[in-house]
Amino acid sequence: MNPANVAILAFAAFAIGFPIWAMQNNDFDGRDNHGCSGACYEEWKEETGGVVAMAQAQVAAKAAASPVELGKMAYTGCIACHGAGGEGGVGPQLSGQSADMVAGKLLQYKAGETIGNQSALMWSQAAQLSDADIDNLAAFVDSL
Repeated sequence: MNPANVAILAFAAFAIGFPIWAMQNNDFDGRDNHGCSGACYEEWKEETGGVVAMAQAQVAAKAAASPVELGKMAYTGCIACHGAGGEGGVGPQLSGQSADMVAGKLLQYKAGETIGNQSALMWSQAAQLSDADIDNLAAFVDSL
């Protein structure tokens, strides 16, 4: 048998044999993939209130947040180009700009208008923003 055939057979044996061995030896008991069910799940639900309570708490926290806090959360998508403190980088410096200026530019980008050399980068970013998102982002940038 030539070396190429040996290599193919060895690969086939490994490619088929290893997954079968792994499935038989992975200690998975079939209950769930996190190992928490029954009493464990009930204990977690008692501690946290469960998924619904956690979701309601997130909604309440978001409703109670100020526009600056909401804008800070939305700004995470801006950091790569504008810097964590709005100092600029790939994109222009935002710190020092007024909320009205920031909101106006974002609305122009959202409308597909060209403002500068990098407008094409901003069109898709601004298109994803609601009017409330724009107001919140503008409030956060104004606070920098």
